[in-house]
Amino acid sequence: MDIYALLDKFVLRTQEAFKSNLTGIYLHGSLAMGCFHERKSDVDLIVVVNRPLTMDEKRAYIKEIISINKKAPEKGIEMSVVLKRDMNPFCHPAPFEMHFSNAHLDNYIKHPDETLLRMTGTDRDLAAHVTIINHYGKTLFGEDKKDVFSKVKNEDYLDALLYDLENAREDILENPMYVTFSLCRVLAYVLEGKALSKKEGGEWALKHVDEKHHEIIKSALHAYETDEGMKVSGADAQVFTEYMLTFIHTAIGR
Repeated sequence: MDIYALLDKFVLRTQEAFKSNLTGIYLHGSLAMGCFHERKSDVDLIVVVNRPLTMDEKRAYIKEIISINKKAPEKGIEMSVVLKRDMNPFCHPAPFEMHFSNAHLDNYIKHPDETLLRMTGTDRDLAAHVTIINHYGKTLFGEDKKDVFSKVKNEDYLDALLYDLENAREDILENPMYVTFSLCRVLAYVLEGKALSKKEGGEWALKHVDEKHHEIIKSALHAYETDEGMKVSGADAQVFTEYMLTFIHTAIGR
C-alpha cells in the first residue's frame, strides 16, 4: 500500500472509531521530517481524544490498527492515543490512553486485553514526540496542531532525549544505526538547541565531533540511505558511545 493511502486509511478508521471524541490525528517522526525510509522508518502518529477511552473502544480500535499495520512498511505503525487536556499545557511525563508498535504486536494478537491494560500510564518519550510535532508535524485531521499542543519545556525535552540513551551502551550493539543517530541528535540539541531528524543529526555530527569518529557516523548514514546494514565492530561502537555520552553529559554539567 502506498504510504499516503495508508495514512488516509488510518485517518478514516480512527474517525469511525472515535467519532465526536476525536480531537485530531498528527504525523511526526521521519515521514513528517522528510527523511522517511521504506524499510527503516516507523510511521509515527499521535491521536488526540477529548475523553478517556473505554475498554470496549480500545478493543475495537486495536483490531483496526492491527489490520492497517499489515499493510504498513516493514517497521510498521507506532501510535499513541493521548488526552487533549494533557497536551496543553503539556504534562511531563505525559499520560497516554494506549500505545501500539510492532514491538507489542504479538502480545496484542495473543493477549489483547492484558496488553491493553499494560499499554497505558505515562511516557517520557512523548515530550520528544510533541516537540517534533511542534517543529515539523502535520495535522492529518481535526484541530490544528498549534491549537492542541503547547510548547514542551526545554528541560522536559532534554529529559526525554536522555531517557532514550539510558541503555545506549548495550543498545548500540543491537541497533547501532539508531543509537548512533540518537547520540548525534542529542548532542546537537545540547550544544545548539536543534531538534533534528536522524539524517540531519548524523550530518551535523560530522561537523562537530572528533574526526576519529566520523567513520561510524558515515556508516550509519550509508546504512540509513541504502538497504545495507551498518558495518561497525562492537568495540568501535562502544568507544564511540562512551565518547558521545561524555561529550553530552559534560555539556549539560552532569
